[in-house]
Amino acid sequence: MSLTEKPIETPERLAFYRKIDKQAYTPLWTVLSDIITPEPRSRCVPHLWQFAQARAWLLEAGELITAKEAERRVLILENPGMRSESKITTSLYAGLQLVLPGEVAPAHRHSQSALRFVLEGSGAHTSVNGERTVMEYGDFVITPPWAWHDHGNDSDQPMIWMDGLDIPVASFFDASFAEGYGEDEQPLSRQTGDSLARYGANMLPIDYHRHGLASPIFNYPYARSRDALEAMQRQQEWDPCHGLKMRYVNPADGGFAMPTIAPFLQLLPAGFKTEPYRSTDATVFVATEGSGRSTIDGHSFDWDKRDIFVAPSWKWITHESENESVLFSFSDRVAQQKLGFWREQRGHA
Repeated sequence: MSLTEKPIETPERLAFYRKIDKQAYTPLWTVLSDIITPEPRSRCVPHLWQFAQARAWLLEAGELITAKEAERRVLILENPGMRSESKITTSLYAGLQLVLPGEVAPAHRHSQSALRFVLEGSGAHTSVNGERTVMEYGDFVITPPWAWHDHGNDSDQPMIWMDGLDIPVASFFDASFAEGYGEDEQPLSRQTGDSLARYGANMLPIDYHRHGLASPIFNYPYARSRDALEAMQRQQEWDPCHGLKMRYVNPADGGFAMPTIAPFLQLLPAGFKTEPYRSTDATVFVATEGSGRSTIDGHSFDWDKRDIFVAPSWKWITHESENESVLFSFSDRVAQQKLGFWREQRGHA
């Protein structure tokens, strides 16, 4: 019998199952094909969220509740295959957060790792463990686990970013803790730009000692990342499945920037169509520049700047850019690789 088949049940077997069920036993042979599958089987489905619609609803929410009342004024991006579970993939959470001019999202900390990817606005700030960073479009900002953090907007325009967290991972392990700081904003003990100066120039302080698993840099400015992509594209070394795709790294060890979330940035030249690709890490994409189309598991999604879409685990995906495009993305690849689960495939089998 293969893993995809179940044995034919008899009245005697069914009576036996009912008897042992009363003491919380289940026969493995009745569920084996459901829990050990030949390929990934997920309720996560491909989907696209248009930023224009999300922005309108965020601004409407801004008239209904303050950032302080809500703690975090966020619209969760729920995967249609997993509604009411606060998940965009089986292991990751994503949402769109709005901070209006003059508002502060109060300081707190939690077990979960978080990333922010700025989608609109300029000049708002995030403070992490005593250091403030100013946020600009396309910046990738990290909140490490159990780090105090608050957000504020001193500009005259709304600030919107995408949050990505490993909430489902922490929940799976029953390891969620959280607490408020007690004040809206934490005191600042470091100058703005301190972490980037210390750790972002291919150098580390001579007496550096790691504190936690996340990168000591907590803002990766988009301008610097974009300049790197621009310089590298002149080499014309395009990966057939990804264009030019880079991963954000932790300068302390060269690994991914976060312990459970793997962030990436990729460039697709105008008119480029990738070859089919699939991997076990379900991935959230943000169209940071340009426009194009992605086909995921046979479903086509036309995306424009700031739109967000998700590709489930082990589903074929191709991208086709109408003009020069940049995609930010994140997945749980770093966790899967540490556990030995991650797998990829290029081109149709």
